[in-house]
Amino acid sequence: MSWTAHLTSFDRRWIYLLIALSVILPMFFPVSFPERVTEQTRSVYDAMEALPEGSTIMIPFEIWPSTLPETEPLARAAVRHAFMRNFKIVSLSNIGAGGPSITERVLREEGDAFGKIYGVDYVNLGFKANYLAVLTGMGTSIRSIYPTDHSGTPLDSLPIMQTVDRYDDVQFVFAISDNATIEYWISIVGARFGAKIGAGVTAVMAPKLFAYLDAGQLVGILGGMKGGAEYEKLINRPEWATRGMGAQSLVHLVIIAFIVLGNIGFIASRRNKAAE
Repeated sequence: MSWTAHLTSFDRRWIYLLIALSVILPMFFPVSFPERVTEQTRSVYDAMEALPEGSTIMIPFEIWPSTLPETEPLARAAVRHAFMRNFKIVSLSNIGAGGPSITERVLREEGDAFGKIYGVDYVNLGFKANYLAVLTGMGTSIRSIYPTDHSGTPLDSLPIMQTVDRYDDVQFVFAISDNATIEYWISIVGARFGAKIGAGVTAVMAPKLFAYLDAGQLVGILGGMKGGAEYEKLINRPEWATRGMGAQSLVHLVIIAFIVLGNIGFIASRRNKAAE
C-alpha cells in the first residue's frame, strides 16, 4: 500500500487516542508554550497592583458549576494576587445553584494556602435572590441586603466588615461571571455607583465586553482559560490555567497536523489517479 493510501485510510481510532493523550498527559506533565499577555489582561493586573497594600476589594462569583473548568482557574489567579497584596476580599454570589459553595471552597482553599483568616481577611456573604435589587441595595448598605454572612454570622461581628458597608468602601470590583449578570455589575455597580470594575468571564463572552472596555466602563478583562493563564504568568504562579492552556495548545497542534496530513494524502492520491 502506498504512503498516500496510508494517509487517506488512517484508522480514526488512533486520532481519538492521540487527542485523548494530548489532553490528559499535559495535566500531569506540563507542556510549556509561549504565552503572550494581552492588553486587557494586563489592565486588570495593573489595576490591582495600583491599589495600596491592604485595600479591600470585592470578588463576586457569578458562575455555574458547568463552567468551572474555564472560570475557576482565572478566579483562583485573581484571589491569589489579592492575597499576595494582602487585600481584604468581600465575596458573594447571585447564582443560587452552587455559587455560594464555589465561592466558599475557592476562598477557603486559597486563604489557607496564604495563611489568611476568615472574617478578618476575607468573607463570603453568600446568595440573595433578585440580583437587581441586591446590586442596587448594596450601593446604599451591604448590611441591608446581607445582615449575615453565608453561614449566618452577623456582619457586625466580623472584623473585615467593620469599615465596609457600601461600594464606596471597596477599592475595586473583580466580577467573575459566565452569564449576563456581568452587564449589571457594569451598568449598576460601575456606572451608577462609580466602582471600578474588572471582569473574569468565559472566552465566548469576552468579545461582547470589549465595547465596555473601549468605553472605559471596564478596567480590563480576563477571557477564559487563556486569560487565566496570562494572569498566572503576570503573578508568576503557573497553575491549572497554564496547564489547561498547554493541553489545549497541544490538542490544536495535533488537529492541525492531521488536517495537513489528510490534505496532503488527498491531493497526492488525486494526482496519482490522474497520472494513471
